[in-house]
Amino acid sequence: EVQLVESGGGLVQAGGSLRLSCATSGFTFDDYAIGWFRQAPGSEREGVSCIRNNGGRTYYANSVKGRFTFSSDNAKNTVYLQMNSLKPEDTAVYYCAATPIYYSGTDYCWLEYDYWGQGTQVTVSS
Repeated sequence: EVQLVESGGGLVQAGGSLRLSCATSGFTFDDYAIGWFRQAPGSEREGVSCIRNNGGRTYYANSVKGRFTFSSDNAKNTVYLQMNSLKPEDTAVYYCAATPIYYSGTDYCWLEYDYWGQGTQVTVSS
């Protein structure tokens, strides 16, 4: 059974940093795409960062490029989202998600994701 559990959210002042963690189980990074998404109140969910098959290009939303970094620790089956220079507009519930990959030849990872964590709240005060 695929499971994803986020942690690390909280309240931080603008300009500060947080590191989100997503502990995973039930699948292998090499066979899946993994992504971070967020949803602010009254807004649609948006993709923040993703990677496919544990390699290749890491994708970032334009709004977070240069500030957020996606990383993974295969030994711990955990992925991370390091968030620096946080802004009030980064306030949202952050989710990690995973989906199996059945074909190769591309590193595109903005896909329909099958499995989702419960989310962790990030609030950035001005």
